[in-house]
Amino acid sequence: MTIGSLLRLFRRSPPAIEPATPKDAAQLARLHGASFHRGWGDGEFDQMLREQNTLIHRLRQGRNIIGFAASRIAADEAEILSIAVAPEQRGRGLSRTLFMTHLGHLAGRGVRTVFLEVEENNMPARRLYDRTGFAVVGQRARYYKDADGTELNALIMRRDLS
Repeated sequence: MTIGSLLRLFRRSPPAIEPATPKDAAQLARLHGASFHRGWGDGEFDQMLREQNTLIHRLRQGRNIIGFAASRIAADEAEILSIAVAPEQRGRGLSRTLFMTHLGHLAGRGVRTVFLEVEENNMPARRLYDRTGFAVVGQRARYYKDADGTELNALIMRRDLS
């Protein structure tokens, strides 16, 4: 076996985007906790993964979940509940690929309009949403609380999928 073939054998495979399952709840909860001030627990993820109107995609590298996108569907609308990529994986364009795939699956389920809320100072998230076709349609004053108790505004964003 040559050095080149050994390197190809041990090179990481590209991340896979696939539906999450209830057995992923603990990994999803750890990732959410590493990404947000108030992380969701295993039980919250387990419950969401069992609901018919909730769609969660995982971004998997080998056996590790390195990202996810979660939404709730009602009729022909959906709300993005959360999206996260592991801190050490950020800056590689993975969130955009994950998010666009997730939106495509929502469209495939008949969703025509997607809404989300984002903390107004969260510039990485806002850039992602701007670049994926979302527009600000409103604001919720003092909707979020920072770790130090500071109240922060949320922007309401919307995108039509049809």
